[in-house]
Amino acid sequence: MSRDMWDPVTYGRYAGERARPFFELTARITAERPSYVVDAGCGGGELTAHLAARWPEADVHGFDSSPAMIAKAVPGGRLTFSVEDATRWRPGRPVDVLVSNALLQWVPGHRELLPAWVDALAPGGHLAFQVPGNFDFPSHRIIRELYATDRWRDRLGDLTRDAPVGEPAEYLDLLSGLGCRVDAWETTYLHVLEGEDAVLRWVSGTALRPALDRLDPRETEEFLAECGARLGEAYPRRPYGTVFPFRRIFVVAHR
Repeated sequence: MSRDMWDPVTYGRYAGERARPFFELTARITAERPSYVVDAGCGGGELTAHLAARWPEADVHGFDSSPAMIAKAVPGGRLTFSVEDATRWRPGRPVDVLVSNALLQWVPGHRELLPAWVDALAPGGHLAFQVPGNFDFPSHRIIRELYATDRWRDRLGDLTRDAPVGEPAEYLDLLSGLGCRVDAWETTYLHVLEGEDAVLRWVSGTALRPALDRLDPRETEEFLAECGARLGEAYPRRPYGTVFPFRRIFVVAHR
């Protein structure tokens, strides 16, 4: 894209909810004393710092394609960061633990990328990734339907895409075929979001970023109003908050 579409402030609104899958993913990594740990798609680096704290003797490197995100990251000691394209990144040394949290859904052809990531692992290394599995949920269906309307088709119609991720069994089969021992599972979280237009604010930091990057301010206001109204019907606000079901797919492969 011509400019960085990721806004760290918008993305960070629900940092706690977004972090929970990271910790549940990495809790299943059994590496004890890795020497080199990589966080692919590290965002602002807050979660990468937890990897450095868990393995204080390891060199820990985080990379992300967003310069705005990497500008927020705080390196120090054995913790480093860089701006990298996941499809082109190759490590300079074997990786003991390679973590990717909510990145691969943005990488077309990521299934073809996984063999290269397995090859990047040291013997006994771990590849652990998590991706959203909610592309058939109302939040994403509503977005696709809006892109296809007469009002937005010319501006946003090309952003419509099929579900960009596989099912857990597909990843288990693929990575087992590469000689890995694989743990694959899924979880549907029931996030309870506070405030008005909660689901709209959530997707504005993720699924809507390509659209919002393209629209001018007047179009953005109109699009968000229409999207917010539809999301509000699909996810009504309760006295205790807005319930937002969110399915996620987890994979840990041990080479």
